[in-house]
Amino acid sequence: MAAKKVNDSKMISTELVLPNHTNQLGKLLGGQLMHWIDICAALSAAKHSNFVCVTASVDRIDFHHPINLGDAVTLYASVNRAFNTSMEVGVKVFAESFRIGNRIHTNSAYLTFVSVDQNGNPVKTNEIIPETEDEKRRFEEALKRRENRLQSRKRKS
Repeated sequence: MAAKKVNDSKMISTELVLPNHTNQLGKLLGGQLMHWIDICAALSAAKHSNFVCVTASVDRIDFHHPINLGDAVTLYASVNRAFNTSMEVGVKVFAESFRIGNRIHTNSAYLTFVSVDQNGNPVKTNEIIPETEDEKRRFEEALKRRENRLQSRKRKS
């Protein structure tokens, strides 16, 4: 398998919060944001692995601030670490109000994807090379989260 840099997996997606994306208070529905996060993360995983990637788990999505009707939502995704057939993708979400002129970090998420072939069978993915200090930190933290996920599965069995 080839090795790729974290930078090669980066995806950026921007969405406009429209009325059909909001609740009765004019705030973005959490499920809608989760949908956007899943798509952006899946594209990052596929870009890294060169295969279709399916969601295996969502570790956590932290909601720091509400997102309002009319805000532009920008999602930044990249692979934190690749394992055998799976990889962890981190997503950061920012909301920007052009009317007010502010931009805030609203959400963070960690998702695990599995690379699959055209028959849906898991396939080995590319290794990942972290370069910056931030990428190296996320690389190490991803291993700890994976170990926690595996321990959690064992306890549930």
